[in-house]
Amino acid sequence: MDPKTTSWIVVGLGVAVSVAGQLMRPGELGAGILGFGLAHVVLGALDMLRPTVRQRS
Repeated sequence: MDPKTTSWIVVGLGVAVSVAGQLMRPGELGAGILGFGLAHVVLGALDMLRPTVRQRS
């Protein structure tokens, strides 16, 4: 799988989890889920910016 595709999947999953956390917002659990989702969005975006490493055959 292409590394950029994996990054987009992580970002998309983070957005979905963030929306679920936002819908549960009034409690501490909702805030934790929201933060967990936002962390995935940030990490997926940073992964897209990382240069790829080519391995020698």
